This record gives sequence, C-alpha cells and structure tokens, in this order.
Amino acid sequence: MGRLFVAALLLFVAGCSAGENAVPGGGKIGALLAKAPVYTGQVTPGSAVDRIRKRGKLLIGGSQDAPLLSQLDPISGELTGFDAYLGKLLAKYLVGEPSTELLSATSETREPLLANGTVDVIIQTYTITPARRERVAFAGPYYRSGQSIAVRKGTAGITKPADLAGKTVIVGANTPGVKAVQDVAPTANIVEFGSDPECLTALKQGRGEAYVQDQAILVADASKDSELQLVGEPFTEDPYGIGIKHGDAEFQRFVDDWLREIGKSGLWQDVWKQTIGTVVTGDAPSPPAIAS
Repeated sequence: MGRLFVAALLLFVAGCSAGENAVPGGGKIGALLAKAPVYTGQVTPGSAVDRIRKRGKLLIGGSQDAPLLSQLDPISGELTGFDAYLGKLLAKYLVGEPSTELLSATSETREPLLANGTVDVIIQTYTITPARRERVAFAGPYYRSGQSIAVRKGTAGITKPADLAGKTVIVGANTPGVKAVQDVAPTANIVEFGSDPECLTALKQGRGEAYVQDQAILVADASKDSELQLVGEPFTEDPYGIGIKHGDAEFQRFVDDWLREIGKSGLWQDVWKQTIGTVVTGDAPSPPAIAS
C-alpha cells in the first residue's frame, strides 16, 4: 500500500502540535480515549514495553496523508483516521496517556525504521505476507482490507458481491479487481480503465454500475467525493498487521493481547465507526481474529 503514502521521510514531533497530544474531550479521539484501557500488569525489565514506558511515549512509523486512515488536519494539527486513532489508543495502553511521535514511513523505509529502533511500531496499512514475516514481526491482523465495491450514491440493487452478476463493473486495468469480479460474478461485464481517477470518472459518468478496487483506495476516494458510496466490507483478503521489530515475540504478544481486548470491548468497532465507517455503509464489522 506504499502508493498511498508520501515518499519523503519527515519527522513529526507530537509535542509540536496540541492536536497530537489531544486529551479526552478534544475532537473525535476524546470519547475513544475516555474508555481506552491502560495496562497494569507486570513488565519485563529491559523489554520493549519497559523502554516505551520509561520514555513516556510511543514512536510510530506511519502516514500523515492517508484520508480516514492517518491524515494530519492542517487546522487542528490533529492526526485523524483509523490507524492514527489506534496508535493513540495503543500509546495510552502502554504509558497511560496518548503520547506519540510519528515518523512518516514508506514501503522502502518501514523495515529499516523497525530494525534500527527508530520506531516501536509501524501502523500503516501494512499487509501481512510470508515474505515480510521473514523481516518483520506482525501483531494482528488489526484490519482486513481487500477488494471492495463502490457505487454512485443512491444506487439501488447492489449490496453484496453477488449483486454484480450481469452488471457493468469498472475495474483498474491489470489490478486484482479483475479476477475478484470474475470469481464472484462470472456474468459481470468488466470494463477496465488505466488509473483510479479514470475509473472514478467512468463511474460518475454512468459507464458502469459499480467500481471494484482495494478498500483503502476507495476509502480515500470517498472521503473526498460525496457522490461515491462504499458498499459492505471487502470480499477478498488483505490483512493489515502492526509491524514490530523482527524477533520480539514478547512485544508481539503484548500488542496482540491489546488488540483482543479492544476487539472484545467494542472499542475497535467504535474507532471504525468514527473513521472508515463514515464512508462505508452498514454496521461495523467484527475485528479479524488474531493469527500470530
């Protein structure tokens, strides 16, 4: 998912912005932080958790320009979005308050940032793959993305993948969306365009009844275009994990336990409703099962 994010490496220090250290009551994150858990168990001396607690803040590799995932609001100075809010909640669990620093990461820099200890975690739509597991420890998955359906707002009759049967469906040329549509709706008429903007234009012009693309891309599109509506949840698998330094099984288990806790309490769903759920129709999904 590196194409969603800037290539430049920019340090964003939380203390430089009041929004980054928002307290309960400040913006959307306030209500979430008010009911966020704090870890009160024992900590192994010298462990990642011990180092983070002594430092007093969580160092996160992520993004500042991914709408509804992790985007810097230029007015409030607050990082907003699903990934950004999870980072704040994890920081509160670790150190008792939502104190973070964000280092903007790219697909090329994520693993070095973890390996050299510049960041504690990567929270950046980081897809879990076998090849990446050889270099990174993943907690989670914390979110399941994949191919999703977008329609023009007000379109009736398309609520699930099977409804694409017999419809004209727009997809990006040479993207996984082509096979995904063929698999779920063999009778769909697939029309390919070369880029995401071209696909969106074609949809709005009525040259297709639906557009199938990775949900992370569609979420960003829908946040900027009120004519676009996402339908349901992804129908293919693209699991996002929280990246952790390779070999740190103890910290991986710690973050996994936190993910289970916020999933069981409903806090994960609350984060979804405040962010991705503002452009995706339907109830909040269940968080994915932890598979470490």
